Amino acid sequence: MNAVACSLEARKLTLAHDRTPVVVDLDLCLPTGKVTAIVGPNGCGKSTLLAGLARLHAPQGGHVLLDSSEIVRLPARELARRLALLPQEARAPEGLTVAELIGFGRQPHQSWLRQWSAEDRRVVDEALAAADLHSLADRPLDSLSGGQRQRAWIAMIIAQQTSLLLLDEPTSALDLGHQLEVFELVRQLADEGRTLAMVLHDLPIACRYADYLVAMREGRVVAAGPPGEVVTRELVRELYGVDCTLMHDPQSGAPILTGLRRIRE
Repeated sequence: MNAVACSLEARKLTLAHDRTPVVVDLDLCLPTGKVTAIVGPNGCGKSTLLAGLARLHAPQGGHVLLDSSEIVRLPARELARRLALLPQEARAPEGLTVAELIGFGRQPHQSWLRQWSAEDRRVVDEALAAADLHSLADRPLDSLSGGQRQRAWIAMIIAQQTSLLLLDEPTSALDLGHQLEVFELVRQLADEGRTLAMVLHDLPIACRYADYLVAMREGRVVAAGPPGEVVTRELVRELYGVDCTLMHDPQSGAPILTGLRRIRE
């Protein structure tokens, strides 16, 4: 990845819970303007890594660089203007409408001297359009389908107007149709020049929608690169203890996993 521009980098990053290392001496690059999927078995440190990259989890060692700047040195408001995180279990006050939720994304751009403005209204309107939510703007968030709600949360961080978005399992508990809604929005944002990283459990979906794949096991990166280059039968065995037949999509070249079989030890 030396020739690739990195929006966010981890260098020798170590993260721990109660002094127990979860992410260990990890190096990582999120390529600028691309979709990166972070995959691996349960408990391998994916969500902890994302929290560390967003400065929500203080490192025991190593560094996180945002556009070559040490993330720990950035003022909180400046960081919120450059990086947005959608956690796995985002919650909103009861009765909040879609437009009101999206408006929260404008908070990093406001101050005592600059309250809600015509510019904020314009950005919220653009975020509604990007997520195809104009017709639902005045609906309570809790009246929407799962896919619509998740699009609303993503629209909120679109309104934050950051160039870098981190998504922790953005399609957990969604059915296939609603998952596709979210992933198509993610691809659209990348096509517009944003950098996205998302933690995913579904390796085939990651291969289909990501430009770059980071595979983790036991707190370490075991493979990183374009899915068509790094996903092999051996990697699937190492990550999940599963054997498979590996094919490639004739149009996109994305790996396709078939004949999945649990390996009996």
